[in-house]
Amino acid sequence: MAHEALARPGHGTVPELLTEARREGRLAEVDLGLAIAAVRQDETTLPLHLNLSARTLAAPAAMFDDLLAELGDTGRRTRDVVLEIGPPFAPLPAERALAGMRTLTELGFRLALDGLGRGDLPLNLLVEAPVDLVKLDRTVLRGLPDDPASVAVVEALLHYTNRTDTRLVATGVETDVQLDAVRGLGVRIAQGHLLAPPTAAGPAPALLTRGRAAAGPAPAQCVGDFLRPATTLPETATCDDVRELLAAADAPSGVIGVDELKRPRWSVDRTRFLVAVTGPYGHALHAKRPAARLADTPHTIEARAGAMEFLELVTDADWGRTGDDVVVVDEVGRCVGVVLVTEVVRGVAEAKVEAAAALNPLTRLPGSDTVARDVARRITIGEPFVAAWLDIDSFKTVNDTAGFAAGDDLIRELGGALTSLSGQLRRMRVSHVGGDDFLVVCDVDEIAAVAGALLDHRWTADGLPVTVSLATLVCASGAIRSYQEVSRLLAPLKKRAKAVPGSSWVLSRPGSDRVEVLRGIGTRGLQAAVG
Repeated sequence: MAHEALARPGHGTVPELLTEARREGRLAEVDLGLAIAAVRQDETTLPLHLNLSARTLAAPAAMFDDLLAELGDTGRRTRDVVLEIGPPFAPLPAERALAGMRTLTELGFRLALDGLGRGDLPLNLLVEAPVDLVKLDRTVLRGLPDDPASVAVVEALLHYTNRTDTRLVATGVETDVQLDAVRGLGVRIAQGHLLAPPTAAGPAPALLTRGRAAAGPAPAQCVGDFLRPATTLPETATCDDVRELLAAADAPSGVIGVDELKRPRWSVDRTRFLVAVTGPYGHALHAKRPAARLADTPHTIEARAGAMEFLELVTDADWGRTGDDVVVVDEVGRCVGVVLVTEVVRGVAEAKVEAAAALNPLTRLPGSDTVARDVARRITIGEPFVAAWLDIDSFKTVNDTAGFAAGDDLIRELGGALTSLSGQLRRMRVSHVGGDDFLVVCDVDEIAAVAGALLDHRWTADGLPVTVSLATLVCASGAIRSYQEVSRLLAPLKKRAKAVPGSSWVLSRPGSDRVEVLRGIGTRGLQAAVG
């Protein structure tokens, strides 16, 4: 059993509200505001289903912070929440939709594809989407049990979901006949008025989202960060109209021809156009003719697209016009400005340099901010986790005995092992905080694998045996308040681990004075101490 919670505006309908929000460029904000309001008005303790427009998958991950915070305030965990992604799917490229879904699953949400049979869900997205549920629209079920085509569609989808380890949901079940029909075909999950009629709690304050707390990490660069004003003319403009604009002293690098809805229809590059109209017979041939005859098809991209996605567009297009203006459009295709390829390349390069500067030069691992952000996220959503501090024992002696080059090699090897582990354990995050110290945060059921990989390995520095110490803090939901508190509690645990002979592993919990020594000389190896 689960509860699908919907928030509705005080006036009008949700589709009308979202349509207006899309026109104003606030679709993701309003869509998430509705989801937050639905969480607030839900009074059940059942697993929760929330609706989300497919277009919102393109929103930056930071825009989901308020929803995560609201779930944390109401005591809900993201793994108990299913986000139902609904149509329209067509306006969003499948690659961006899949990237958005992967981000949501990394935050812990489960996903469902809604409206199958009613909307415009592409089959390639259905095949690749990381979802748990597929919801079959009520319109498909109306023909059951007598319509052979309806039966065939349900049977085919059941075959697909069984092969892909997902589940099919029959929606809009209103009669016993329909319920018996879907049950007879093998559908095990159903939703509809027959099972539980909808209840109304009255209009919800859909857009009363909370103010953001302290600013988080800087968002990834998007195309809008490089936006310049566009010089536009009506798509019916003549070559003379364009020439007058481009001949001015402060002339733009190009002109965009737009229709009555401000959608780009053609693009003119300044240099190529002037060469054409000022050459021999150029004026006579082109002056009064439509400018479109000397124009190119405009390359367009949405303002919210990432800068790297922009560069992929240029690369994949097999396009040599890297000096041209690229037209930036809003969600409905209207021209909002232009960007230059060269400026985006420079901006991305500078950002990559800054990011690289934050990596440790020995291990290429990020600093403590990576673990700090993940700990803060887990605390916000009430998710249990383990924070660990790994340290090389007597590292100064290692350097003094084997030499600093051997010490550097040891740190690289340890960093490589942690990087490999984080690739195998998808919820694990690693930071190199300097010297021989590393921080790890992972799920509770992952820490035994982490400890085993680190402590079973025989570490050496130029033949000199080396031991390591691992201090772990198991944090239950709501047991810890901040990353700073995690850091404070780990410090004495690290000292305790280093006091244990040999490669050691100690474990404790917030609010407890008990420290379990799970590994070290005198212990019997790994114990099943983490549950």
